[in-house]
Amino acid sequence: MSRGPALGAPALSDPLSRERHRILHAVQDRLEEVAKTAVAVMRTEIPSYALQDERFFDDVRDQVLTHYRMQLAALAGGRDIAPEDLVFSRAAAMRRARAGFALEDWISAFRVGRQVLWDVLLDCAGTSAEAQQAALSLVTPLMRYVDFASTHAAQAYVEYQQHVVADADRERRDLLDQLLAGAAPARGPLLAAAQAYGIGPHSPMMAVVAVCVDDTRTGDLTSAEHGYATSASIGIAGPWAGRTLVVVRHGEVVAVPVVRTGMDAEDICSHFEAVQRRLAREGTMLSMGISTVAEGAGELPRAYEEARAALDLVPSGGGVAALPRLSPFDYLALRADDLARQLVDPRVRALLEDDRRRGDTLAATVRAFAEADLNLRLAADRLRIHHNTAHYRLRRIEERTGRNPRRIADLLELLVALAIRDGAGEGGDHQ
Repeated sequence: MSRGPALGAPALSDPLSRERHRILHAVQDRLEEVAKTAVAVMRTEIPSYALQDERFFDDVRDQVLTHYRMQLAALAGGRDIAPEDLVFSRAAAMRRARAGFALEDWISAFRVGRQVLWDVLLDCAGTSAEAQQAALSLVTPLMRYVDFASTHAAQAYVEYQQHVVADADRERRDLLDQLLAGAAPARGPLLAAAQAYGIGPHSPMMAVVAVCVDDTRTGDLTSAEHGYATSASIGIAGPWAGRTLVVVRHGEVVAVPVVRTGMDAEDICSHFEAVQRRLAREGTMLSMGISTVAEGAGELPRAYEEARAALDLVPSGGGVAALPRLSPFDYLALRADDLARQLVDPRVRALLEDDRRRGDTLAATVRAFAEADLNLRLAADRLRIHHNTAHYRLRRIEERTGRNPRRIADLLELLVALAIRDGAGEGGDHQ
C-alpha cells in the first residue's frame, strides 16, 4: 500500500512558522473539549448516531481524539502518515459496518470532525494577518489527512460488505443444495437460515428456475449482472409476507417460494410472472419454469426437475411456463415432438395456418365450442356472434379438413392440433 499524505509544514518564514506552532499547541490544550464538541455535533447531525447509547459515544470520542492527536502530531513534527497508522480507524469502520451503519454516516462523521477541528484552529489563530496566513497553511494537509483516512474507512466498509455478501451467498447455496437433496436442515446455521425463509421439513414449497435469454441493453447473456439483478427482483416480497430463498447457480436463478397460509399456487405464479414482465420492460428477457407444489423438503427435488422441464415449454423469446396452470392435455401437447407435429393431418395444419393469418376466428370457435360442451348457441353467445355465423364456421372447418367438430374424436383431434401449433410457438401467448 502506498504511503500516506505529507502533513508537515511547508517552507514558511520564521514568524509564520512560530504562529503555526502556536496555533497547534493552543488546539492541543483544548483537544478534550474539541473532541467532546465534535461528538455532540455528530449526535445532532447524523440521525443513526442520535439513536445510540453512551457506550457507543465513548467509542466515537476515543476515535475522534486519536485522529486529532495524530493530525496535530504530524502537523507539528513534519512527518507523513502511513497506512499502518490508521489500523485503529479501519477497526472502528468494521465495527460500524457490523453494527449496520451506512457508509455515508461514517463519512459524515469524518466531515463533522474535520469541520469542528478547523473552526477551533481558526479560533485559536486569532485575527492578525500572520496568524490567518499560518492557519491557511494548515488547510491542505488537513484535507489530505481526511481524504486519506476516509478512503481507508471506505475500503474497510467494502471489505466487510463483500465478506458478508460472500457468506450469505455461500449459506444460501448450501441451504439450497441440502433442500435439493431432499432434506431440510435439522440443526446449526442452515436451520436458522431455513427458518428465516419460512422453510421447514413439511412446508409446502414450489421451485422456480429462471435463465436469461436476451438482454436488449448489453447483448451479453453471460454477465453475472443478469443473475443478481434477477435474484434481487425475485427476492422482493410479492403479495405475501416473508422472504424467498433465491440462489444464483450454474447459469440459472433458482427460487424456492413457500406457499404460506392464505396463499395458493396461483399466487406464486402471478408473482413470478410479474417479475418476468418487469425485467422484460427493463431490458432483460427471462425464461421461467415454475413447478407444482412440493409438500415438504422431501418432494423439492421433484419440483426442481419439474421447473427445469417447464423451461422447455417456454418459447425461444422468453416467457413463463407455470405447470400449475396447465392441464395434463396442455402439458402433453406442449411436450409434443416433431413426429407428433408430422402426424397432424396436412389439411388440418393448412387450415390452422391460414386461420392464424386471418385472425384465428376458426380456432376461437373450436375452443369456444369445446368449452361450451358442444352447445353451439352458448359458444356463439360467448364469442358474441350470431348462431348462424358459428354454424357456418363449423361447416367450413368440416369442409376443409374432413373433421366434424360435433364428433368427439374429430373435435379432440382439432384441439390437439391447435395445442401442438401453439406449443411450437406458432401463435398465442403461452405464459
